[in-house]
Amino acid sequence: QVQLVESGGGSVQAGGSLRLSCAASGSTYSIYSMGWFRQAPGKEREGVAIRDKNGSTSYADSVKGRFTISKDNANVTVYLQMNSLKPEDTAMYYCAARTFNPSYRRLDPAGYGYWGQGTQVTVSS
Repeated sequence: QVQLVESGGGSVQAGGSLRLSCAASGSTYSIYSMGWFRQAPGKEREGVAIRDKNGSTSYADSVKGRFTISKDNANVTVYLQMNSLKPEDTAMYYCAARTFNPSYRRLDPAGYGYWGQGTQVTVSS
């Protein structure tokens, strides 16, 4: 089993920056992909940024050039640096992790079995 704990959410004005962190514990050796999803009220959960163990990454088109995913050398913490935030980035952000699962695209939430509790990001105009 893997446990995920997020931190770093908050409120910021448009154009500002936030950095989210997600610390994994438990059977971290089994993690192949780890990253971030978000869900706004009334909308489906969507993939934001994912990083595989081999360094490959995927980003949602809406955040490319503004968000950057990274991880520590121990591969147990991932970060999401969010710059140039927009009101439409407002959502609950969830950290997620999965073992190797080629049946699902990297940004498809259906392929992830481990989820954090979420951290709220609110961007005001």
